[in-house]
Amino acid sequence: MRPLVVVGAGGFGRETIDVVRAINEVSPTWDLLGVVDDNPSPANLDRLARLDVPHLGGLELIPSGVAVAVAVGSPSTRRRIVASLAPHDFPSLVHPSTIEGSEFRHGAGLVVLGGVSIGTNVTLGQHVHLNAHAVIGHDARCDDFVSVNPNATISGECTIGSGTLLGANSTVLQQISIGPDATVGAAACVTRNLPGDCTVVGVPAHPLTKDKSA
Repeated sequence: MRPLVVVGAGGFGRETIDVVRAINEVSPTWDLLGVVDDNPSPANLDRLARLDVPHLGGLELIPSGVAVAVAVGSPSTRRRIVASLAPHDFPSLVHPSTIEGSEFRHGAGLVVLGGVSIGTNVTLGQHVHLNAHAVIGHDARCDDFVSVNPNATISGECTIGSGTLLGANSTVLQQISIGPDATVGAAACVTRNLPGDCTVVGVPAHPLTKDKSA
């Protein structure tokens, strides 16, 4: 089995451990050495201990020659960590329960949690994260470092720009394009094209503005 280290002791990191174990139940593939995290909370260290997974220390302690899964939810933080760790090998980890359509293509570092559905002719870039029960429709594209949170739906023929985060239970309607580094709030419904570097909320999704009376 190949040695593997997971980066991130938080929730997504521990969910990634579950993916690794599910993969190994089907076909022994990964020898999970432990988790690296520069500043884990006491609560997360306790949670790792309950999983019987060691905290190896900070990122500088990743052994050479091992595969690395960067399991950090924030797209911008994930991008920074990946850049600091090159040229490590970044495998893709896909839960065995995932439904994959034909002509599915993806880059390195993909992490897919349980219950995800991926349609036909879908293209995912590097270090994309698909949380539990996300749905990616036919002919959709997600660029590098996109995060799709639990139960979010990307409809057919959509394009999601690099570093964009889709909140839990959000929906992007068909043929919509979203620019890079955008944030779609939880349960929002995107009904029109969005530029990059924006935050939208609500139904239909609209730009987030601060309450000036507060």
